[in-house]
Amino acid sequence: MNISGNTIFIPGSTSGIGLALALALKAKGNTVIVGGRRTELLQRIAAENPGIDTVQIDTTDAASIDSAAKEVLAEHPNLNVLVTMAGIMRIEDWHKPETFLASAESVITTNVLGPIRLIAAFIEHLQAQPDSTIVTVSSGLAFAPLKVTASYNASKAAIHMLSESMRLQLADTNVKIVELEPPAVRTSLLPGQEESEFAMPLDEFVTETVALLESEPDAREIQVERVKFLRYGEARGDYDQVVATLNASDPHGE
Repeated sequence: MNISGNTIFIPGSTSGIGLALALALKAKGNTVIVGGRRTELLQRIAAENPGIDTVQIDTTDAASIDSAAKEVLAEHPNLNVLVTMAGIMRIEDWHKPETFLASAESVITTNVLGPIRLIAAFIEHLQAQPDSTIVTVSSGLAFAPLKVTASYNASKAAIHMLSESMRLQLADTNVKIVELEPPAVRTSLLPGQEESEFAMPLDEFVTETVALLESEPDAREIQVERVKFLRYGEARGDYDQVVATLNASDPHGE
């Protein structure tokens, strides 16, 4: 994707990677719409960042997605980039269903059904644009599992394969599919992760990500150097060592 001159909708971007990326892309000369559930938080983001537009959306709710999509497209008919940022991560114990089932259902609804519904809401519009991009967000854990976050790992592996499949199907359109693959980043995705020495500082991650988007406009996968340890373990032939290291390094595995 081109790094500037876009109209970009990023649902799930009121904090963490999503908000930092939204601000960085705005600084590159894009029109950016931030989406989230909490009205008061959206209002604060808009007040603190003039030029950022906001829309209320709950990506776990199909009706909310449809309503938000109509609002975004009515106000921004030139929208040409959708970033499916919203996601949650939960620590689970898979020994008994009462310790994981509700968590797993929530993770899959947010991390898999949410992006699918978002894409469904915008895909016809994006196909009608001269140049458009869907940015999916998987994870290094799509390629090497952290044992305590089974549903999250599975959801991100699903997003990776969904991205690969969409790219094949949409090859006859103007829609590009770009998969962002973060490592552990210092955000509030899990308790304590914001202070974790094993996680990548947020500003460093966003700076490197934007630089990659700018220098590699035709990239299919955006991978900061730090995620390549996880991403390519199987290709390198050291997958078992990667998994062992990942699960021994930190209470959260990263």
